[in-house]
Amino acid sequence: MKLQKATVFALYAVLELAAAPGRQRTVVEIAEKYGISAHHLAKVLRDLGRAGIVDAVRGVGGGYRFTGNAKRLTLMDVIRLFEEPSAEADLPLPSRDGQDIAEGLRFVLAELDAQTGATLRSISLSTMLKLIARRPWESQGAATPARRAQAGRRSR
Repeated sequence: MKLQKATVFALYAVLELAAAPGRQRTVVEIAEKYGISAHHLAKVLRDLGRAGIVDAVRGVGGGYRFTGNAKRLTLMDVIRLFEEPSAEADLPLPSRDGQDIAEGLRFVLAELDAQTGATLRSISLSTMLKLIARRPWESQGAATPARRAQAGRRSR
């Protein structure tokens, strides 16, 4: 599943703020930590505020703080604020002879999207923060995109 930038920024911000719910963070602090546009993040945080997930604190020492329920709010809840995940496969329409294969591919891709959606609906922010704290990708030697990029740079 490929997510739009605003959706990814929202997930970063919500998880960052939910990790320390009593603490306020500025747009600039969060943007710099994740190497993203502060301007774009400010728009995302306004949308999260309208949804009641974060609260803006104005004035000196202001910023944003998490106000949602990390045990009930899921990754999919945040994703749906910014986009509607679609099970539609963007496949060209084949001639009559190729329709069986195309329909078979659409079926499999729709099943994958359904499983991805179910997983995202089942992971609360609280569960995600526990997963992040455990860092299972380090013990399993998982090839995350960042690790693949690092390996590619080292092999050149």
